Amino acid sequence: MPGRRFPSRHERSHSGFDLTRKGHWREKGTDAERAPAPQSEEFGFSAMSDTITILGIETSCDETAAAVLRRHGDGTTEILSNIIHTQDDHAAFGGVVPEIAARAHVEKADQVVARALAEAGMTDDGIGGGIDAVAATAGPGLIGGVMVGMMTAKAFALSRAIPFIPVNHLEGHALSARLTENCPFPYLLLLVSGGHTQLLRVDGVGQYARLGTTIDDAAGEAFDKTAKLLGLGQPGGPKVQAAAEGGDAARFTFPRPLLNRPGYDFSFSGLKTAVRLAAEELSPLGGSDIADICASFQHAAARHLAARTERAMADFDIPAGDSGRLVIAGGVAANTQIRAALTALVEAQGWSLLVPPAKYCTDNAAMIALAGAERLAAGSVPALAETLALAPRARWPLDENPEGRRHGGGKKGPKA
Repeated sequence: MPGRRFPSRHERSHSGFDLTRKGHWREKGTDAERAPAPQSEEFGFSAMSDTITILGIETSCDETAAAVLRRHGDGTTEILSNIIHTQDDHAAFGGVVPEIAARAHVEKADQVVARALAEAGMTDDGIGGGIDAVAATAGPGLIGGVMVGMMTAKAFALSRAIPFIPVNHLEGHALSARLTENCPFPYLLLLVSGGHTQLLRVDGVGQYARLGTTIDDAAGEAFDKTAKLLGLGQPGGPKVQAAAEGGDAARFTFPRPLLNRPGYDFSFSGLKTAVRLAAEELSPLGGSDIADICASFQHAAARHLAARTERAMADFDIPAGDSGRLVIAGGVAANTQIRAALTALVEAQGWSLLVPPAKYCTDNAAMIALAGAERLAAGSVPALAETLALAPRARWPLDENPEGRRHGGGKKGPKA
């Protein structure tokens, strides 16, 4: 049965639809409200035949980002704009200050959204070529920033009578390779960023199984702390990589975490301690000392990530007739040494490696728009009243019920 055409904002606002106090749509002149339903149904959107143009908003850390993405009925996508404003107010503090980040998001969110719409050529009049839905990061992240992005998106959706899709930031990363690559499901995902280091099986949109995670620090955090310790500044990842060029990776033999431990978990706290001890022993550090420490640390981190990923690949259930695919996502995926180590691994195993371009590895709104569009097309977005009532989440595991032990559980829930 063919789906109905997606009504434009102009049609919903002026020709035959009312938004009730409960957040449900009803036809004007009728008393019957529509019961809560997925927003694809609520707004008359047919995933199989409609093209949807979606605005994405990302504010989970220190990037204020907005993007416009168009998803066609056949599942192909176009990135019409991708605007990122990176805050430069945190360098003096050696890391992101949540309060400063939240205030900066308040100041920049509307401007960044306006730039994204303008670059995409959106008329924003609701008649052809306008925005059909808006998606925003709802967590995990710094709660103040997430609140700013969600409120901006909710106001945008309500003022234009269009769907609002809350997105898990980690799902954006999990699907980011599909922005530019033909990446069919299933695949093994290595998510490495400033706040997360996880291995997940991705079987489809909304179908994630967490296989392993860090038991202490994230890989990106280890890079940041190493950069801070050595006085390199922030962001730590690019600074350490630049300092490591020309360094001797064999000068320091840093530990290999969890070498004999079964499973797919990671650990970086011991590696950080080893870096600190090496730096203290050589103090004051010369330029070659810093380069050698960075090169040795980067080599150890890449080796650790590759070793744990190799275990997961060995146990990954590949469908008959298919080949294994490894996707690396998150800001740390931009590191060339880590890419090289994982490239060698997949070539040895006969797998294929998919890595988003660097601009889509770090936090961006295009991946949030894609995740929102895929969920809307799949009919898995709750009713508008429910999404508007959704509160931002500082913690939000991509797999709500991961197998095995939950790391970091407590009153606030499991760590993402």
